[in-house]
Amino acid sequence: MTTTQPDAAERAASEVHAQVVAWRRHLHQHPELSFQEHETSAYVEAQLRAMPGLTVTRPTPLSVLAVLRGGAGEGRTLMLRADMDALPIHEEADVEFASSVPGVMHACGHDGHTAMLLGVAKLLADRAGELTGEVRFVFQHAEELFPGGAQEVVDAGVMEGVDVVVGAHLFSTLPVGKVAVRAGPTMAAPDTFEIVVRGRGGHAAHPDQTVDPVATGAQIVTNLQHLVARVRDPLEPLVVSVTQFHAGTADNVIPETATLGGTVRSFDPELRARVPELMERVVRGVCDAHGATYELRYQMGYRAVHNDPEVTAVMREVVTDVLGADALTEGRPTMGGEDFSAYQTKAPGTFYFVGAGNEALGITAPHHHPKFMVDERALDLGVRVMVEAAERLTRPV
Repeated sequence: MTTTQPDAAERAASEVHAQVVAWRRHLHQHPELSFQEHETSAYVEAQLRAMPGLTVTRPTPLSVLAVLRGGAGEGRTLMLRADMDALPIHEEADVEFASSVPGVMHACGHDGHTAMLLGVAKLLADRAGELTGEVRFVFQHAEELFPGGAQEVVDAGVMEGVDVVVGAHLFSTLPVGKVAVRAGPTMAAPDTFEIVVRGRGGHAAHPDQTVDPVATGAQIVTNLQHLVARVRDPLEPLVVSVTQFHAGTADNVIPETATLGGTVRSFDPELRARVPELMERVVRGVCDAHGATYELRYQMGYRAVHNDPEVTAVMREVVTDVLGADALTEGRPTMGGEDFSAYQTKAPGTFYFVGAGNEALGITAPHHHPKFMVDERALDLGVRVMVEAAERLTRPV
């Protein structure tokens, strides 16, 4: 009986997968919040400097860029991006590599994104002689917190000369083995607002002698939903969510002010631009009706992620060829936001999702949850897809 021995390429891929898992677990144990990724960026830089053929720089104090030039001739320049920041959440996942930082954890998979891109850099660096064009690997800080790190990286010039940009996100609600790809609008623009309602406080036993900002604020909450139900085109996605309502300090006192906060999510730029005006019209009308005054602060967040059809078509082919036709699934738009959109203002690109959930193993917690976890087999699949995408997208047109 004879057995087939793995060839050198398979052995190398297996060794890199083990290293990717180790990188991910180290990062998971040592999370850092947005705009605080000092140790994380230093760690990533050290790993990249140990790889042959990479030119490593720090375009911003908290981001890392590695450049690999192919040795097989002219081609396109591709940017691959991973984010590195964690979230202010206390981890409850029962794993040996749980966060060592109280109140901070990787609850969105950015540790996996960073580890996967390190693995891609390692594999591509080892075969640079077969690669055309140029690949830039950007490890970005502060995706989770506006104004975000992507725009800082873009402003630092890393997108100059880039022809294509690609990013991936591990997704715990998508089963491991599946990759979701979508052309067109994919992730929404996440804007935020704060409304301060000013009334006239007094004793709760004599509401007639007050202007109640709590009652007024409650009317604002319900009336803002008319923007979704009766103002926008019913075929155009829009979310208006009031997520904070702060008022009062005692049971028998009507307060002077109430503060409301929340988020608006949309895809269409024109609708997005109209929402602040429409919102103020509602707030002004309600406050006028109740004799209150107001302040409205509206902050535009990241742009919506719109995936380029041609780049997305290549990714569909890559997923099918590398993982099989059953692995490819059509992505659905999500009202979640992503500052990957900053890169898409400079070059056509696509952002796709790598399944990392496993119901049989209990890996079902959603993103931003204290028990969030990923099936680590997804790391290998993500690396394999991105390596093949890099080889194809750097070829001359």
